Amino acid sequence: MNPIAVIEKYYRPETELYQILMKHSTDVAEYACRLAQKYGSEANKDFVYEAAMLHDIGIFLTNAPSICCSGESGYIYHGILGAELLRREGLLEHALVAERHTGTGIYPEEIASRGLDFPPDRIYYPISLEEQLICYADLFFSKTKLEGPKNVEQIRRSVSKWGEESLARFEEMHSRFSLL
Repeated sequence: MNPIAVIEKYYRPETELYQILMKHSTDVAEYACRLAQKYGSEANKDFVYEAAMLHDIGIFLTNAPSICCSGESGYIYHGILGAELLRREGLLEHALVAERHTGTGIYPEEIASRGLDFPPDRIYYPISLEEQLICYADLFFSKTKLEGPKNVEQIRRSVSKWGEESLARFEEMHSRFSLL
């Protein structure tokens, strides 16, 4: 499966949005694949690469002008929207990564407390090793500041905006996956 061919069904290579998505996705994929090396045959490295490249495919459907997205939905919905696209492409496992990668995952109590209109019959936090690796790697790379990875303190500040539980989940992921 060629993830770039899938991306190019929805994004035109000459656009700034395509360049942003490709830079971010490539950075996430490279880091997630490095993390997967620690797990040998336990982690499906080909899947990690493909799914990391596709995890943000739904951003164009959101209203996020700072990254050239002019869709109608709130950015928080990009994972769900991307998962719908990937399911239509027949990429069911890849769709789960798109749906479950946002922040440190979004749990039912967070959905309820924030009044998010998420389909109730799904899980929005990473479960499989591959989903967790991609979710963790994604935290290090911004789409608004493409020059390099965030440091751990920047990530802590960012995820703590979602609450103490989100920060605790990051700390757990960091202690498990950090290459440092």
